[in-house]
Amino acid sequence: MQLILASSSPYRRSLLERLQLAFEVRAPDIDETRQPGETPQAQALRLAVQKAGHVARTAPDALVIGSDQVAEFGGMAIGKPGNQNAAFAQLRQFSGQTVRFHTAVCVRRGTREQCDTIATECDFLPLTDAQIHYYLHAEKPWDTAGSAKVEKLGIALMQSIRSEDPTALIGLPLMALCRMLRHFGLDPLSPPPRTP
Repeated sequence: MQLILASSSPYRRSLLERLQLAFEVRAPDIDETRQPGETPQAQALRLAVQKAGHVARTAPDALVIGSDQVAEFGGMAIGKPGNQNAAFAQLRQFSGQTVRFHTAVCVRRGTREQCDTIATECDFLPLTDAQIHYYLHAEKPWDTAGSAKVEKLGIALMQSIRSEDPTALIGLPLMALCRMLRHFGLDPLSPPPRTP
């Protein structure tokens, strides 16, 4: 069964490699602009569904994985900072506060799909400006929602993390994904069929 990751994210690619399944990557071309009145959770889910759907139209027999993440702080969606100044402002705002990250995943084959959203709550340490500058210099997290690259030094920004899926915060909730893949007949714990 052909498996496609509908993402240009190197973090999601690295996470999916953990499952030791053969897959290819195709970057979806979708507009990620937030819609008026859309909650952060709804935005993450909509984008995951759109990414999977966009690529599935070009490969109707394949299993296509779409995923997206939106950070939420004070009820507002927080995106990728894009540059150092915006990243500094995000982390200064998060200092000593709790930020919720919504990570959505959608698996689609033809017109059938399975979707889920995993919430992760992150309690940030009270951070000094010097600590923030050091972290930004080391990691340059301009392409990371909320500037928190927890798979690397960003873990040191945190006091605690609460989630039902520890990989969700990095960008692809693997436990939820495994459940969906099994629904479509692809079990990461089963050996692939032998070829004659």
